[in-house]
Amino acid sequence: RHCPKCQSNARDKWLGARQQELLPAIYYHLVFSVPHRLVPLIWQNQKLLFTLLFEASAASLLEVAANPKYLGAHIGFLSVLHTWGQTLQPHPHIHCVVPGGGLSPDHERWIPSRRNFFLPVRVLSRVFRGKFVAGLQHLFRKNKLRFFGACQQLSDQKAFAAFLRTLFRDDWVVYSK
Repeated sequence: RHCPKCQSNARDKWLGARQQELLPAIYYHLVFSVPHRLVPLIWQNQKLLFTLLFEASAASLLEVAANPKYLGAHIGFLSVLHTWGQTLQPHPHIHCVVPGGGLSPDHERWIPSRRNFFLPVRVLSRVFRGKFVAGLQHLFRKNKLRFFGACQQLSDQKAFAAFLRTLFRDDWVVYSK
């Protein structure tokens, strides 16, 4: 299955079929990452926080794209969770494949994004950070998060609030290509 010659025919057929499914638009690859200091908490609450990662990244894309200042369209996309980085260290992040444009609010026409530019990553980063941290606050208030080992001190309300404040010190990374 790893031989490029043995599987090239099957691969070419699969790619041809996928090509028929694509919209006639430019596609963008976006990656939503969280700060490294969140990794231990995410690893202890994988189901909840991987879900939050999907929800916060999706909501950020939809909100910023719907804003007429940036695109003013309803968009669609595909998201995939990666839990490890290139160095095989825990590094949860979401990859998104997004067509460069979307439907107008009345769903009557296609609104293309500007060529070679989809949405501003600084805006996406800030919206994503706000949505993710708000989700963490909500989960904490509902007693849904679990704290073990190095994260044990975060079970205290004041310590958790202080931890959340540290998440606003740095810009979060949203990559777009």
